[in-house]
Amino acid sequence: MKTIILAGGLGTRLSEETASRPKPMVEIGGKPILWHLLNMYSAAGFDDFVLALGYKQEVIKEYFHAFWAHNNDVMIDLASGKVEVARTRLAERWKIHLVDTGLATGTGGRVKRLREIIGNETFMCTYGDGLASLDIGEVLAFHRREGRLATLTAVRPPARFGALETSGTMVTSFEEKPLMSEGWINGGFFVFEPEIFDIIDGDDTMLEHEPLAGLAARRQLSCFFHDGFWRPMDTLRDKRNLEELWESGAAPWVRPRQGWAITAPPENIG
Repeated sequence: MKTIILAGGLGTRLSEETASRPKPMVEIGGKPILWHLLNMYSAAGFDDFVLALGYKQEVIKEYFHAFWAHNNDVMIDLASGKVEVARTRLAERWKIHLVDTGLATGTGGRVKRLREIIGNETFMCTYGDGLASLDIGEVLAFHRREGRLATLTAVRPPARFGALETSGTMVTSFEEKPLMSEGWINGGFFVFEPEIFDIIDGDDTMLEHEPLAGLAARRQLSCFFHDGFWRPMDTLRDKRNLEELWESGAAPWVRPRQGWAITAPPENIG
């Protein structure tokens, strides 16, 4: 099963980090948030990805084209031009389609442009800038049980400011950036049946507008409630929060991955 990652936006709310690279390439713990996101899906056994690219797509293409060189020790023979992996530190079993879906294309339009690659099969989709303590396999199983055309994952948004409880002029309780106790929002992590392509008009369509609203009106949109950890990376404060969680050694989005064997590197990794 293929998973679309929407990775083509401008990332204007994080402009301090996105002037020279697309938002999914902003690093958490020395790795792009995109790498963390792919690991979430890989933990559930899903390793076939379609990246819907746009803004500064060349940065993402270069990263994966040279993935072996970026993440392993290499030997370069300058006389012959031969490049070899000297020692493997990190290998992945991912298959990644890197597709230019346009610079100004809406989220729905990016999905529609990938119809030929996805084919007539169920597929998953998410944004390239959010992490969650989510079992992707559970979301897919829920979608199949419900039998509707689409499923979205509902999450509780983090408050943007600390929560205070007071007694007179004294603070009796303080919690930095807690989860909101009420209300749910769209956290992404979708599952779609291929019929979704037929209700997306074109490049200008935003997935969050007509397609999802229309499915809801037709009672064809299921909601998987996730009451655990979820964070978008919209601001520098969000980035710092994710960095702190990663450095703590207990990042909530990290799940044990299914066992697999490291295969030999490609002959030409340059």
